[in-house]
Amino acid sequence: MPRAVVTGGAGFLGSHLSDLLISHDFDVVVLDNLITGNTRNIAHLMGNPRFRFVHHDVTEYLVVQGEVDIVFHFASPASPVDYLMYPIQTLKVGSLGTHKALGLARSKNCRFLLASTSEVYGDPSVHPQTEDYWGNVNPVGPRGVYDEAKRFAEAMTMAYHRAHQVDTKIVRIFNTFGPRMRLSDGRVVPNFIAQALRGEPITIYGDGSQTRSFCYVSDLIDGIFRLSQSNECGPINIGNPTEMTIKQFAEEIIRATNSSSTLTFQDLPVDDPRQRRPDITLAQTRLGWAPKVSLREGIERTIEYFKQVI
Repeated sequence: MPRAVVTGGAGFLGSHLSDLLISHDFDVVVLDNLITGNTRNIAHLMGNPRFRFVHHDVTEYLVVQGEVDIVFHFASPASPVDYLMYPIQTLKVGSLGTHKALGLARSKNCRFLLASTSEVYGDPSVHPQTEDYWGNVNPVGPRGVYDEAKRFAEAMTMAYHRAHQVDTKIVRIFNTFGPRMRLSDGRVVPNFIAQALRGEPITIYGDGSQTRSFCYVSDLIDGIFRLSQSNECGPINIGNPTEMTIKQFAEEIIRATNSSSTLTFQDLPVDDPRQRRPDITLAQTRLGWAPKVSLREGIERTIEYFKQVI
């Protein structure tokens, strides 16, 4: 059976990736220091003989015994609340952690897939964002710790590809939502759903005219798996191109939860992107991928999850 290492595998996306890999008959080794991940996300896998969890900081020396077919590097704080709370750790996992994970892939002569982000585009001046756009990032702003960590990780990944012939792949992940998101992670989906279910005012930063596009987690993981099994190097955008304003999204959450919540507005955070929508032409033409789950269906599934954890 093929064997995969997933760094950050106890997190939101890493745990869903582990589920998919197990369903495709992979042996899976998850490495996570649990700064933002949680073993609850992988508890259902703990008894599976093809699954192993190792509590480990991937910025430290990285050793995995036995053969490995692919390394998925997903370890990183990923929400503004997290990377503003852990700025040094975010920079370290993007730099040292990526270096260690690439070193593991090189030593095992196996594939490597980097989970990058749409945040490498910063506050974009090109819309929708295509993979050949270099971005508009403030390297010294508060969000720079995440944006630049991922940009460095991409550069390191391509250096190993060119200098050491490691079979590397880069996915740029756009806004994703679904079960196992943390209520307190500060992102718009858990914030809005939690406030709506509690009947609290829904907090919108800015005037709500900034846009986002939301991809359901199963669609995203399917796209990432397709990339991992392809001959494509990337970077390739994976996300849902259906775009809406934050205010429209809040109103959709109120409708879906049948909530009495009203809207309240606060100042927009520094360097918050005004618009975000992926151009997924490469994913469609080279991977045969496109999102399948509608926003309404995805929201309903996610609301059911949050009803159980609130």
